[in-house]
Amino acid sequence: MEKKDQKNFCVALCLLVSFALWTAAVRRIDVQAIGPKGSSVGFATLNRLIHNLTGVHMSLYTITDWLGLVPLCFILGFALLGLVQLVKRRSLFKVDCSILVLGGFYMIVMAFYLCFELFVVNYRPVLIEGYLEASYPSSTTMLVMCVMPTAMIQLDARIRNQGLRKGVFCMLSTFTAFMVLGRLISGVHWFTDIVGGALLSAGLVMLYYAAIHLLTQKG
Repeated sequence: MEKKDQKNFCVALCLLVSFALWTAAVRRIDVQAIGPKGSSVGFATLNRLIHNLTGVHMSLYTITDWLGLVPLCFILGFALLGLVQLVKRRSLFKVDCSILVLGGFYMIVMAFYLCFELFVVNYRPVLIEGYLEASYPSSTTMLVMCVMPTAMIQLDARIRNQGLRKGVFCMLSTFTAFMVLGRLISGVHWFTDIVGGALLSAGLVMLYYAAIHLLTQKG
């Protein structure tokens, strides 16, 4: 394994450890019952301050909720690409390794999502249709920040026109930033939920990038 590969995996590990430490901190530091129905959240003073500054904007919540279908379309698109390759090449082992790794990456993201739905760290600062919903880490932040960067890694090798590639990357980056900031400003997540989602996503994406780079070097 080259030094660059070792560095990539080290960065991924550091980000994932940072997420674990951040999660532990959210569970233990300044925990107060400031949420709906007396629900508790860590870093309560900071979270309450930022939530009061942003307020609640349910229209923005609805917009970002619907736009959450965009990354799902990318997932479906790459799944179909893998299926087409499988049918044409008649062997799973002849499907592009980057697509196979991407499929595994998506499954890991889904596993984390289900894990935090079952083991709730904290709930949203607002009720959704009268119910408390798990809020940590922000699933929309995690979805967008996992799917869009990995899509750009895939498209970097598949879009040959440099101008078109830059234009696509600019749109995807802008979309990602809008979704993350929109989720925070909408007031349906605590600030710590967004940070947690960003740390976890960054760690997982870096792990994917490291794996792809390593496989490419071997290929």
